[in-house]
Amino acid sequence: MDGPLWHEIVGYIASAIVVFSLSMKSVLRLRLIGLAGSIGFFAYGMLIGSVPIAITNVVIMAIHAYFLRKLLGRNEVFSILRVKPDSLYLKRFLEFHAEQIQRFQPGFEYAPTGDTMPVFVLRDMIPAGLLIAVHRDDDSLEIQLDYATPQYRDFKLGPFVYSDDSEIFGRPICAWSEPWSEEHTAYLGRMGFRPTERYGRRVLERALGG
Repeated sequence: MDGPLWHEIVGYIASAIVVFSLSMKSVLRLRLIGLAGSIGFFAYGMLIGSVPIAITNVVIMAIHAYFLRKLLGRNEVFSILRVKPDSLYLKRFLEFHAEQIQRFQPGFEYAPTGDTMPVFVLRDMIPAGLLIAVHRDDDSLEIQLDYATPQYRDFKLGPFVYSDDSEIFGRPICAWSEPWSEEHTAYLGRMGFRPTERYGRRVLERALGG
């Protein structure tokens, strides 16, 4: 492969990465992928000997790095808000995010009972996620829904939800969830859930609370 063709391929790849970054709803992912694209364009500028392209993308890399540092280092306040199973806001929230919820947990249907526990997860008092759990007869807790809104999918919500700091679970309990989708299963794996059998079917579970 000759030099000019290879240089063009690097430029096309960098362009594709930048375009892809603009489709991200998560600001963190937009910045991370945008940073990768600017690195690619910097390499492209150096390969073709274009100082303006190289300098421009050094500046863009610095901007992405600056905002990534702010995003990752920001001292946010996480808290929870328990609501009643028949909360009107809960109903509207589920309706508004229905399509995204079905993407990650296909087949989810909200059918509250007296043992249903809906909890909004707040970041700086903004609803960033929703956890819906149900207490079962064997004293376990079924996680029926664990959802983060698109702009807050930056890997901070889950660790808070399943930590003692959240005070969601209170006492020691075994929590479990259906493996709704590959993305959902991978997420629960990162949160410490492990495959097991419950009620004759494959689920993911972990011990929670202290």
